[in-house]
Amino acid sequence: MAARRTTAQQKSARTDPDSDDSSGFSAEERAAMKDRARELRSSRSSKRTKTDPEADLLAAIAAMPESDRVMAEAIHALVSEHAPELAPRTWYGMPAWAKDGTALCFFQSAAKFKSRYATLGFNAGANLDEGDMWPTSFALLSIGPAEEARIAELLRRAVG
Repeated sequence: MAARRTTAQQKSARTDPDSDDSSGFSAEERAAMKDRARELRSSRSSKRTKTDPEADLLAAIAAMPESDRVMAEAIHALVSEHAPELAPRTWYGMPAWAKDGTALCFFQSAAKFKSRYATLGFNAGANLDEGDMWPTSFALLSIGPAEEARIAELLRRAVG
């Protein structure tokens, strides 16, 4: 029989961001969900108060550790150059670029979920189809000329 938590233990589990609770979500996942809720509220209120989605994206990038920040800045520059029709924004607190209001691609910092690599991901709206199976996310340790060329190609295909 499982031990029952006292009221104090239950309250501590709800307020301690590092505690495991019965929701099954990590503290990082819960924080990302809170970021997304904040973004949705901001987008609804942006009709009344002017918000700048690109400023939010740049702030999210600036808050990253240096190695992730350098990659995110490079991806933002590549998107601006090769897919200028995509609108910068944040998505679950991550830098993202949207087509018709929906996040098409995003950069996930390695630090965000304590991963060993950052991720460049593409959502369902990206035109990356290759037969019956194709990648939609790519692990990144650094971005050099070869990675820049591959990312530029992916961006052109994604919006095409």
